[in-house]
Amino acid sequence: MTAQQRHDPRRGESSTPGLESREAHGSFRGYIIGYVSAIALTIAAFAIAPSTSMAPFSVAAALAVLAIAQMLIHLIFFLHINTAPMQKTNILAFAAAMLIIAIVVIGSIWIMGHLNRNMLPMDHLMQMQR
Repeated sequence: MTAQQRHDPRRGESSTPGLESREAHGSFRGYIIGYVSAIALTIAAFAIAPSTSMAPFSVAAALAVLAIAQMLIHLIFFLHINTAPMQKTNILAFAAAMLIIAIVVIGSIWIMGHLNRNMLPMDHLMQMQR
């Protein structure tokens, strides 16, 4: 197989690490790169989480960035999601799943916020029960 045939965009392949050919779903090198990257991001998150030298908002923002980076590592190196034409259905399924997750999370936060705002304080509830 020539280099031109190996990375033919019409066949739905790309030069994404971990997707070197159609026959082998992923290469050993791609899996190792993904694994080491995921471990490094996990160690970084555990190092940043208890940090007292950063503002709490900065810690939360750093953890969010590390979580998104780790999600991308998993999508690219282990789930082999890329921008190849053959991946169109996988990308659409992923986008639909993310939309559903966003609706559930945002809806839950919205409901909890309204419940928190509309409920009586605990001391008033305790006085009503006496």
